Amino acid sequence: MRPQSLAIRLLPPFAGWFAIGATLLPAASPLRAAPVAVFLLAGPGAAVLRICAPAIRRHQAVGPAESWDSGFARDSERLEQLVLMVFLSVSATLIGATVLMAAHAFSGQRVLVLLTLLTMLAACCPRLRSRTRTARASSPPQKGSPL
Repeated sequence: MRPQSLAIRLLPPFAGWFAIGATLLPAASPLRAAPVAVFLLAGPGAAVLRICAPAIRRHQAVGPAESWDSGFARDSERLEQLVLMVFLSVSATLIGATVLMAAHAFSGQRVLVLLTLLTMLAACCPRLRSRTRTARASSPPQKGSPL
C-alpha cells in the first residue's frame, strides 16, 4: 500500500478524532462547531464510499445524446459521489443517534465517538471488487413470450 493511499484512507477517522478533540473548546465557539459539522456531513460517508466505489463505478452515467459536453461523465460522477457521501454520512449520524437514544445513552460526544469508531472500521475494510460484465449471447424470444 502506498503512503499516499494510506493517508487518504485514514483521513476520515482522523477527522473524527479531530472533531472529538474540538469538543473540548468552549460551547459557542465556531472552532468547535466547524470540525464537528464537517465530520458529521462527510466523514462516515467518505469511508463507506471508499469501500463501495469500484462497485458504483461499474454503472457509468449516460451522457446526453449530443457530444457538446465532453466532461459530462466525469463531472456527473464527482457530483454523484459528493451527494452520496453527504447522504451516507447523514444517514449514519441519524442511525447512530437513534441507537443511542433507544439505549438511553444519547449525548453528542457519544455520537461522535460511535461514528468515529465506525469510520475507523470502514477505513480498515477492503474495497469491494467490481464485477466485470460478461457478454451473453442473445437468444431470440420464445414463441408466446411477451418480448
